[in-house]
Amino acid sequence: MKTKNRRVVMSVTVMALIINCYAMVGNKDNELTPAEKNAGWKLLFDGQSTAGWHLYNSKGPFTVWKAGNGELFCDPKDKSEPGDLVSDNEYKNFDLKFDWKLPKGGNSGVFINVMERKDIPTAWASGPEYQLLDKSHLDYPQPKSRSGCLFGFFPQKNPIKNKPTGEWNHSEIRQKNGKIEFFLNGVLTCSQDLKSGDWKKIVAASHFKSFPEFGKHFSGSIALQDWSTGISFRNIKIKEL
Repeated sequence: MKTKNRRVVMSVTVMALIINCYAMVGNKDNELTPAEKNAGWKLLFDGQSTAGWHLYNSKGPFTVWKAGNGELFCDPKDKSEPGDLVSDNEYKNFDLKFDWKLPKGGNSGVFINVMERKDIPTAWASGPEYQLLDKSHLDYPQPKSRSGCLFGFFPQKNPIKNKPTGEWNHSEIRQKNGKIEFFLNGVLTCSQDLKSGDWKKIVAASHFKSFPEFGKHFSGSIALQDWSTGISFRNIKIKEL
C-alpha cells in the first residue's frame, strides 16, 4: 500500500511539473497562450518589429520607435522625425492590455479613439490619454497627472503607486459603448462615460475645449506617446468586445 501511495504521489508531482512547464512556455513575453487565442486576443506587438504601427499622420518610414530585446521603445537619443506611434487598425469596443516601464523622470501615455486628419495636429487633440509618469517626474505631485489617470481630468479612483523606476508595470484599458475603465497593476484607477453630458461639460471647462475633436469619438486608433524621455512597452494585446 505504501509503495502504491508513493507511486501516486510521484505521478501527481510529475504531472504538476509538466503543467508548470507548459504554463511557463505559454507565458512568454509577446506571445499568446492557446487560451488567449481561443478567447479572441490578438497581439499588437510581435516582439520583433514595428509592424502594424506608423507615426501619427504619416505613412513614411521612421526610426524613433524601435523594436529590440522583446520591447517596443521610443528612443530619446534618436533625433530623427519624432512622433506618436499609431496602430494601423481602429477599435471601438475592446479590452487592451500592456506592460510598460519608464526611465527616471519619464513621461508618456496611451491615447484611445484617435482620429488621424491633417486638420488635427496631434494624437492628443482627439484621443483621451491613459497617463504614464515616473514617480520622480516634476508633475507627479499633481493628482491628475499620475499613472493610470485620465490625464488632466481626474485623480486615480483608487490610489496606487507605480512600481520602482525601471520595473515593468501592467495596465489595462477597457472600452464598451463609450464607457471606459483604466487599471494600473490590477487596480481600477478611472471610469468614465464618454457619451455622458457630464463628460461634455467637463471637457468644455478644460483646456481641451480649444480642440473641437477631443473626447468626442467612441472608436479610433490607439497611440503611444513620444515625449522624448523614453518609454518601453511589451505584451501589447487586444480583444475586441
